[in-house]
Amino acid sequence: MGTSTATVAEETESSSTILIEDASFRGDGGDEGDGGDGEDFSASDATMSHNLVIESVHPDSTMGEERQHPMAQITNVSELRDVQPTDWAYEALRSLIQRYDCIAGYPDDTYRGNVALTRFEFAAGLNACLQQIEHQIITSTEDGVNPDDLAGLQRLVTEFEAELATLNERVDSLDRSVAVLADNQFSTTTKLTGNVFSNLTGAFANGDIQAEGLSAFATGRDENNDPVVRQITNDPEITLSYLVFLNLNTSFSGKDNLTLQLVAGNGNSPANEFVSAGLFNTFGVPFTDQQPAVNANDLVIRELFYSFPLRDRLQLVVGPQVNWYRHFDLNRFTFFLTGTSSFNSIGSTLLNTLDRGVGAVAIWDISEQLNLRVSYLAENTEFLPQPPFGSASDPDKGLFGGINTFTTELTVSPTDQLNLRFLYNRSRREGGFGLFKGGAQGEPIYGFADDGFGGELKSATADTFNFNFDWLISPGFGIFGRYSYGSTNLNPRTPGLSDGEVNVQALQLGVAFPDLGREGALATLSYQIPFSVLDGSNFLVSGGGDGGVQYEFEATYYYPLTNNLALVPAFYLIANPNNFSDNPTIYVGNIRTQFSF
Repeated sequence: MGTSTATVAEETESSSTILIEDASFRGDGGDEGDGGDGEDFSASDATMSHNLVIESVHPDSTMGEERQHPMAQITNVSELRDVQPTDWAYEALRSLIQRYDCIAGYPDDTYRGNVALTRFEFAAGLNACLQQIEHQIITSTEDGVNPDDLAGLQRLVTEFEAELATLNERVDSLDRSVAVLADNQFSTTTKLTGNVFSNLTGAFANGDIQAEGLSAFATGRDENNDPVVRQITNDPEITLSYLVFLNLNTSFSGKDNLTLQLVAGNGNSPANEFVSAGLFNTFGVPFTDQQPAVNANDLVIRELFYSFPLRDRLQLVVGPQVNWYRHFDLNRFTFFLTGTSSFNSIGSTLLNTLDRGVGAVAIWDISEQLNLRVSYLAENTEFLPQPPFGSASDPDKGLFGGINTFTTELTVSPTDQLNLRFLYNRSRREGGFGLFKGGAQGEPIYGFADDGFGGELKSATADTFNFNFDWLISPGFGIFGRYSYGSTNLNPRTPGLSDGEVNVQALQLGVAFPDLGREGALATLSYQIPFSVLDGSNFLVSGGGDGGVQYEFEATYYYPLTNNLALVPAFYLIANPNNFSDNPTIYVGNIRTQFSF
């Protein structure tokens, strides 16, 4: 049946009113109406001319209390038509409505007084008139209230006392439920996100490439104490690989986050065939074209950490596998998902001695313009064999032996478009690792180092300084860059030998074109010098070359096809590879597809 809808004429906050949005006004709880004018009246038809809408309160409603009222046993709407238009109460309420404008009716501005009401529907309308008349008495309006109307109103209240009481109880219960929901609106949730990458990659050189070392992982010196050099005469084949990230983020309070990242893949990029020992996964290698575990296709934990606020502007990150690169040396134009794409371009080539580690990162938002980060991590990297790596869990090395780093970085943001980052990193490596290896395990050494005579190192410490900036000059144009300087002290294992020192620098400059061709797209052009030896080359058994300086050009274009799918072509040019000045140029082409969910 069609039921009446009441709207309070003046805004009130009395607990006896019911705020209902997007609810059905059907008397039988959902089936089509069969009485009155035969219309099926829904909430969208109601005219909410004021602040509160009073719905006909049916016992079948689940508003705030369990369905325990005896009237909940009634299932046929025809049984509830116990206030007929011919009843005295019906006529008395209609008279009050007309005089005091206490109920706004249907969209056609009619009250439909010939429609029967349930006693609860009638009580809802009566309650609205009670509030309106009470408001007129309190504010002493000029119209006043007729004493006869007050007498009739009192008779109505007496007649419907039980329904009004139930109405108020249900509103109170609803208020309590809303309060409970407000106090407990957050529940522990875990969100799954992920990225799936595929890489089609090819690389070739204009001639034979000289590379130091017996392979990308082994090196040595010849009888003249010079680094062993091998010739690479064949170009590698084109490869197709995949990489998958699965992220599980769990929050217990809405302000904290437990992160678990799983990863699997099988990449071995073609440019790795050209590198000197210790330079695996460096120049010419797309970051997502990698094997993220010791064995191809193994599913391993890449990140596991918990972040939570200590104070309003202070956050702490702790865990057994904290990703250093998630928190340091960030740049809006070199993020590997949307910006530059190679290992050498997404971050400083002189950072960091470890990738993931056990420890903590403190993040302090000093102000809108200043951010300070401090970290201590002990090595626990998923793609390195344990032992000898994974030193943090090795009782012979532990948290403060083996490989560990201390990092602090200050970010200065004068505007939203400009970020300046100043970073200092202290790294330490000791015991049981043999040669001090660069790449993922030895920055700022970019290759292998020994004691200068082919002997192993007992330990090594390094100080690295890095400046990093990004500047969005206009909505469609930005610039970015890095400069890094690293000094490594080498402590030989052989007694009587003096410590050695290797000093190096690295440079990156680039331009970026946000939203080029499509909103969300990003094109970047980057120039970098990954490893320029300033002094101490006699301690390098690989990476130093013949004293030349390797430099690279990179072009990457991130183009989102949809919200979840992107196509990312990239091109790399590597001149003087492996720091040999007479090495021919290497060219690399890559097409990456990237699916995110």
